[in-house]
Amino acid sequence: MSEDTGTAAAPADTAPGGEPLPHGIGASLPSAECRAKTEGTFPYAADLWAEGLLWAAVLRSPYAHARIVSVDTSHALEMPGVHAVITHEDVPGDALHGRRTPDRPVFASDVVRHHGEPIAAVAADHPDTARMAAAAVIVEYEVLEPVTDPEKAFEAEPLHPDGNLIRHIPLRHGDPEAVGELVVEGLYRIGRQDPAPIGAEAGLAVPRPDGGVELYVASTDPHADRDRAAACYGLAADQVKVVVTGVPGATADREDASFQLPLGLLALRTGCPVKLTATREESFLGHAHRHPTLLRYRHHADAEGRLVKVEAQILLDAGAYADTSGEALAAAVSFACGPYVVPNAFIEGWAVRTNNPPSGHVRGEGAMQVCAAYEAQMDKIAKKLGVDPAELRLRNAMATGDIMPTGQTVTCPAPVAELLAAVRDFPLPELPKDTPVDEWLLPGGPEGAGEPAAVRRGVGYGLGMVQLLGAEGADEVSTATVKVHDGVATVICAAVETGQGFATLARQIVQETLGIEDVRVAPVDTDQPPAGPSCRGRHTWVSGGAVERAAKMVRTQLLQPLAHKFGMSTELLQITDGKITSYDGVLSTTVTEALDGKELWATAQCRPHPTEPLDEAGQGDAFVGMAFCAIRAVVDVDIELGSVRVVELAVAQDVGRILNPAQLRTRIEAGVTQGVGAALTENLRAPRGLVRHPDLTGYALPTSLDTPDIRIVKLVEERDVVAPFGAKAASAVPVVTSPAAIASAVRAATGRPVNRLPIRPQAAVAQ
Repeated sequence: MSEDTGTAAAPADTAPGGEPLPHGIGASLPSAECRAKTEGTFPYAADLWAEGLLWAAVLRSPYAHARIVSVDTSHALEMPGVHAVITHEDVPGDALHGRRTPDRPVFASDVVRHHGEPIAAVAADHPDTARMAAAAVIVEYEVLEPVTDPEKAFEAEPLHPDGNLIRHIPLRHGDPEAVGELVVEGLYRIGRQDPAPIGAEAGLAVPRPDGGVELYVASTDPHADRDRAAACYGLAADQVKVVVTGVPGATADREDASFQLPLGLLALRTGCPVKLTATREESFLGHAHRHPTLLRYRHHADAEGRLVKVEAQILLDAGAYADTSGEALAAAVSFACGPYVVPNAFIEGWAVRTNNPPSGHVRGEGAMQVCAAYEAQMDKIAKKLGVDPAELRLRNAMATGDIMPTGQTVTCPAPVAELLAAVRDFPLPELPKDTPVDEWLLPGGPEGAGEPAAVRRGVGYGLGMVQLLGAEGADEVSTATVKVHDGVATVICAAVETGQGFATLARQIVQETLGIEDVRVAPVDTDQPPAGPSCRGRHTWVSGGAVERAAKMVRTQLLQPLAHKFGMSTELLQITDGKITSYDGVLSTTVTEALDGKELWATAQCRPHPTEPLDEAGQGDAFVGMAFCAIRAVVDVDIELGSVRVVELAVAQDVGRILNPAQLRTRIEAGVTQGVGAALTENLRAPRGLVRHPDLTGYALPTSLDTPDIRIVKLVEERDVVAPFGAKAASAVPVVTSPAAIASAVRAATGRPVNRLPIRPQAAVAQ
């Protein structure tokens, strides 16, 4: 390949004037990739090339539900330039795959279960030829009636041999007979949000002389992808290598297997490198989306607004296959009451198969949907009692030591009341003039046709919580190696940098521990020990912990000879700014002198304390830790047209410990912005299971003009003692919280219930 996938280049840790930048934990160290990305030299998967390259295309179903009568590939094979056409008959290994449950076919064989499901794949010597050949594959379908209403999935004919019900969780906590003096009810619907990666989803497969294959993809979990691919190809795991190419940011699982698996099959069939770059339409049809969710709630409270009981029914639409729906449901049920003290809770949760587009891991899955619902319920209680919405929330706020509805004690820091008070007390933005000079400041912008007199301002609140790491017994473990040679430290860890900042954090950890400024992070591939997926803040905690332990082991190797020479313990020596000194000042030398040309290395693992699955009553210590966020939203609403402008979002978040201030703030701002999209614009519509407008014209992502002023008013540094560095994940919880806060503000401005996300214009028109 023409792109360099060898050792990463040394970071430029100098300011424009040449002076060294701050380094180590707590410094705003810039990303090592920032220069390459801004200069356009960063090697994304779509940029890869190899000698003798063929191009792939995938034929996808135009129907949401159909029986496959026949597949005729003869016309495609006869086309000049076509080297191979493969279907389900050409899968030598496991025909089914899946992230948690192997229930999804590599190619549909007898039944199509969702729009865009792969039927066949083609390799040709030109991308246009590959696409034309894929279109030349003749498939005879018997179109079937799709099941698109998740409520009807319970009674419908099974869409899959495993049935339509993926998981059911009944949560029982407290006294079922408990009642409150005040009861409010609500029905809520959350739409289908797409990760919408801006960078093209692409990959390259290169056959190996030993009969194996190498996959160059923007994977966020390379070892899991390797194992799935090896099982599909009928090969041993060591015959498949996944090399992680530049990941252009990930807000969910970056690469769907429907892109990866056909690549390797075609490379093995043709003996040539094969590349696939997905079109935007293929991207929308192939990868997983946020679960559309239906929620029914009933809250009981006493006369002062303190919660007595919460009853809820939560229905997740998983689409055609299971993916991570079981985990999303566990989060939804466990966090269904929010960061509030609820002595009695009775929740029913289901995840079901339909013929809708596939659902899976997207930031804050499960938690985001329930947050929108329980915060709407809190607004209803406050309105009914005539109490300030922030005050009502404060009366019920969870704290460390409280018991969750799952029976788990909150042992991590939970400064929920402190966060809410911070955003409540932050000064409100000034009101616009009656006739703004800048018309774009009106809801709907200058073309919105609204009148300033019809604009109403609303203020609302959201409190959210998410889990950290995996849950319910997931074995969270990561391995890292730190090597030091010739004054350069190298970190080898299969934790993928997806934009969450792990590569920068790894450099900071080694700089802090060893006093070596020149730290490089090696590219990731499956020859390294596994580190697990890049989600739920795993790599800050688990992989960062592994790097820290390995660096400390190298530190001991470095200091032991000096300590022995001077008759003291290594604990009496410290490393600061590249210098080693003893507590009494007798010893003073540099790290470079102490190394004296030696090569030191160490490998370490980090494995958090175990969790347990939820039992038949939804009880159990299922989570390693949790993170919390409070957001106050200020919106302007045109109550005649229903257009909404988010003026400001004030954010307070518990972060455990700030490891990189600039990076942390960027992650929070990005998460808040993603939540703005979920609240106002993003909804991948699929009437009768068919994705409508699968492109960035029909799917409305928020732009810079839609992004409000984001004020990070407080970051609570109360360290989680069981987490390395005491830090918490930062990006998921603002995604969870901001849609609920925006909906709350629209309710305040219009007096309407606002029970659906994204908020439709008719829901924001005042009655």
